Amino acid sequence: MNTDLAPRLGAWQQIWRLLAAAALGIPIWLSMGVVLDREQTNETYSWFFTGDPLVAFGCLMALLWRRRFPLAVAMTVAIASTASTLASGAALLALGSISARRRPVEIGAVGLAYVTASQFTGGFYPIESPRGAMWLQLALSALTAGIAVAAGMAVGARRVEVRSLRDRAESAEREQSARAAQARALERNRIAREMHDVLAHRISLVAMQAGVLDHRGDLPAEDMRVLIRGIADGSHQALEELRDVLGVLRAGPDRPGGPGRLEPPQPSFDRIPELVAEARASGLDVTLTSTVTGKPSDVVGRTCYRIVQEGLTNAAKHAPGAHVRIVLEGAAGEKLHVSVHNSPATTTTAQPPASGFGLLGLTERIVLAGGKLDHHATPDNGYLLTARLPWPGNNHEKRR
Repeated sequence: MNTDLAPRLGAWQQIWRLLAAAALGIPIWLSMGVVLDREQTNETYSWFFTGDPLVAFGCLMALLWRRRFPLAVAMTVAIASTASTLASGAALLALGSISARRRPVEIGAVGLAYVTASQFTGGFYPIESPRGAMWLQLALSALTAGIAVAAGMAVGARRVEVRSLRDRAESAEREQSARAAQARALERNRIAREMHDVLAHRISLVAMQAGVLDHRGDLPAEDMRVLIRGIADGSHQALEELRDVLGVLRAGPDRPGGPGRLEPPQPSFDRIPELVAEARASGLDVTLTSTVTGKPSDVVGRTCYRIVQEGLTNAAKHAPGAHVRIVLEGAAGEKLHVSVHNSPATTTTAQPPASGFGLLGLTERIVLAGGKLDHHATPDNGYLLTARLPWPGNNHEKRR
């Protein structure tokens, strides 16, 4: 496990830590000055007032590099504290800093150096000590070292915990971004299917009517007005439907109709007669036969509507002038059968551009609804589109 998780320190953070270390060493230095015997030599007092503070200052300056060279700085300060009682605070800070790395070998080496060095302080300040004072000083040094190690270990554990929480938050944010991107991709695919299903049907009918006007110059004026009106109405409806679909993309949190904007209801099974009537008004020869009893669910109804719509769109594109026969059969508890058959084309017009995604998107819809699609050419050079959709009965729906 990587334990080098210490954050970078700013100038003020470095300063107050060094000031705290200096403040911790001042009481020890002053207590040493109190116990110094007045009969000590001038050299002892000279070291106490000059050498001791200089060594302590050097130790504090060395602590500025404790993050870059942790073990070297900690060992140097621990050993140098032998010559300076004022450097005791710096030595404890170095020991706590190395302990925050949570590496037992380094902690043991620096702690042993600190405790051992504290026993040689008497060489700089030869004062009379009572019997057993060495063991007391050794225990006191070990106790202070233990406190510094415990504090450093706690700081290190806290750093690991903070790093772990930060990593979890970043991971959760990445996962949320990935889910949002996936949701956007799914929404784009859904909108693309809606645009194809809706606009391809409208534009195909408009193209068919325009083709009739182009090839039939002998049409009566009334028929021409009907076709022209159909082109105008179809173009207007296609524009309105395109605006509705793109409105979902443009809606945002700061726009009217943002996240709370309701999409218009999708056409379902009960609008199939209206769809057929529009196709007839556009010039298609369509018959609808339905023996369906009851009303299928919204999912099945929408899928059935799209099947009929795709069949009419393909007939208008590829078989102008053909007769289109639509058959709907089924009941609750059985299956809903949809059949769209068109005879061969009777006229020749310029073929509109084909996207190639109509039947592919329709297959995806039917598979999601649990059904099956089949489409192929017929022996009379026509085309047949059939689908079987599941239609659970009421008992099944209640169990669900």
